[in-house]
Amino acid sequence: MRHQILLLLSLMLSSSMVAFSGNFYNDFYLTWGDGRCKVLNKGELLTVTLDKVSGSGFESKNEYLYARIDMQIKLVGGNSAGTVTAYYLSSKGDFHDEIDFEFLGNETGQPYTLHTNVFCQGKGNREQQFKLWFDPTADFHTYSIIWNPQHIVFMVDNTPIREYKNLEAYGVPFPKYQPMKLYSSLWNADNWATRGGLVKIDWSRAPFNAYFRTFNADNACIWSPSRSASSCKSNSIFSSFSNNGWLWEKLDFSGQGKMKWVQKNYMIYNYCTDYKRFPQGLPTECYLNPLV
Repeated sequence: MRHQILLLLSLMLSSSMVAFSGNFYNDFYLTWGDGRCKVLNKGELLTVTLDKVSGSGFESKNEYLYARIDMQIKLVGGNSAGTVTAYYLSSKGDFHDEIDFEFLGNETGQPYTLHTNVFCQGKGNREQQFKLWFDPTADFHTYSIIWNPQHIVFMVDNTPIREYKNLEAYGVPFPKYQPMKLYSSLWNADNWATRGGLVKIDWSRAPFNAYFRTFNADNACIWSPSRSASSCKSNSIFSSFSNNGWLWEKLDFSGQGKMKWVQKNYMIYNYCTDYKRFPQGLPTECYLNPLV
């Protein structure tokens, strides 16, 4: 019990240990919502809004081929049932790659569901879902995606909650060829988001708002479509002592311990244990992850 209390305190304190930079005017396009997506405070704050007519969203100006992306988000408060706040990296096309955070709203007093997924070459079905150990509507919290040639890591307040390893050597697809942009939006998903679609949006509480600040992509390989080249120099990315050493970082012992603790206490769905969904056998990575 004492160990669990100390670990929870460590998770809570880690949220104040991440530095950020970025300006929404410089880094993003407001792509849809007819004015419902707004940049405020001289580019330091971005809001997305959902009402009965439309949701809204934005996307990064840059494309990335490997990155660490950090964003502080404050989710829709009160009765958010039926709403989804999405925050994800994605390429384009039928065979796209995608790395998803989706926050599924709930009735007042009930916790959000944090939904994660990884798409490779157009195929997803790799969902893991979590409850959070804090109220994500009371204040801003940091949600991060680490995508490098070793793995994909989903992080909350600098604490890893999920790792998708590069297991290409064993025939498991891994996103590494398609540059991705960062997207985010707030939209109506009341046909499935809350209790499988049983709870609908209460439009009397509209408009619904989510807030974003302190975007950071300092550790990122920016893709140039005109040159078909990355900003990470090919002669340096293989050196763990170069500026691109983050490309080769793996979870250390402490990170693995924190992730296991979160998964033990807060994971509510894992595709790798859903035998009914995969009667012919679980996906290959489900058997390999504990071994490599």
